[in-house]
Amino acid sequence: MRQATTQREIAAEPEDVHNALADYSGTRQKLLPEHFSEYEVREGGDGKGTLVHWKLQVTGEPVLDCLLDVDEPTDGQLVEKDRNSSMLTTWTVTPAGMARANVHVTIAWPDAGGTGNAFAPGGYSRIYDELLNNLAKHMEK
Repeated sequence: MRQATTQREIAAEPEDVHNALADYSGTRQKLLPEHFSEYEVREGGDGKGTLVHWKLQVTGEPVLDCLLDVDEPTDGQLVEKDRNSSMLTTWTVTPAGMARANVHVTIAWPDAGGTGNAFAPGGYSRIYDELLNNLAKHMEK
């Protein structure tokens, strides 16, 4: 399995942070860095049951055309499973003290097919770090 991870502590209530991440029809698109393009909610738009599309360009790699099914298997967790590859992105939001949340993101390929030999965990971590920075700015304003 190949994977990349990153995390960030955010000065906001964990439930509010989770709700912002789960808001695919509004907040989520505003948080995406320039590496994401062609964003489109195709079904749902709020957490479980959402079907969302985007393209993701990681430096030096082919553009990933992602069509993601969203699930919420546990409280504080969002899982985005790509229909076009084995990519699985798991967002976990947990309390980190009074009105603070820790957001942990894991981008994994259980079956590395489709990622090519150029997979660079650091590239994915940097992109998702930027997304988490945008989330922090949004939540802490």
